[in-house]
Amino acid sequence: MTSPDALATLHPRLPSPVREVHDDRFERHGVRLLLKRDDLIHPDLVGNKWRKLAPNLTAAHGRPVLTFGGAYSNHLRATAAAGRLLGLATIGVVRGQELADRPLNPSLARCADDGMRLHFVDRSTYRRKTDPVALAALLRAVGAEDAHVVPEGGSNSLAVRGCRALGEELRGQADVVAIACGTGGTLAGLAAGLGPDGRALGIPVLKGGFLGAEIRTLQQTAFGGPRGDWHLDDRFHFGGYARTGPELEAFAADFEDRHGLAVERLYVAKMLYGLVALAEEGAFARGSTVAAVVTGRPFP
Repeated sequence: MTSPDALATLHPRLPSPVREVHDDRFERHGVRLLLKRDDLIHPDLVGNKWRKLAPNLTAAHGRPVLTFGGAYSNHLRATAAAGRLLGLATIGVVRGQELADRPLNPSLARCADDGMRLHFVDRSTYRRKTDPVALAALLRAVGAEDAHVVPEGGSNSLAVRGCRALGEELRGQADVVAIACGTGGTLAGLAAGLGPDGRALGIPVLKGGFLGAEIRTLQQTAFGGPRGDWHLDDRFHFGGYARTGPELEAFAADFEDRHGLAVERLYVAKMLYGLVALAEEGAFARGSTVAAVVTGRPFP
């Protein structure tokens, strides 16, 4: 059985440290910048992955954990690492049946090395993964009818309540707390934990404009209704998930040089880029403090 005590043996660094950095792109507008270093929580369960997975691992009660992701999913890697560390069986349902006959990329190879059983499905089946009938058929197909199912990205009501602690750790330290968003679960919990005087800003890394409704649904499921002051700015996705480009690459490399922080490109770089642009636009009042949540680090 995976208990809170078992998770404690992994020695997570909680609360994660907060570091002020001096950056003229903020300081000339009278804005302080803090980095909330969730990337330092655990070497294998990095950042918001710990906050979202820990309550789900406890709820699994030792059963296999089945979850979903694409070929480069950070969530799949974190779940596989958790299985290795805690002795849990893990199953990763991977989008793209065509990948089954190809050599594993470094991300999926890491999952396999950590003991995750990979099950590839076609994209039509993957889109129906939340349908109860389709999910039941999938569980039968992998022989794991008793598995604890965690959704893509790890965002469910357990994860959202787990991420509320992130907001509580930052309560009173910043006027605005920014975070990169994939499935919205971390922002939903963060906003709930900040309290009445904090504002959460989400920078979606996918295009489509669907995330607001997802976050409202997650808060309804987790808390029974809306919580906290949050909003999204969807201008900084750089074309969609896993898309970057020379401009973002140059920005991330410059930020690394300025502050000695290894910048993860798919999430963290987009969030930091967005914050610099917003500061230049005057979006943050003079004398205010902005905290940027560093949710991960580059995959080696």
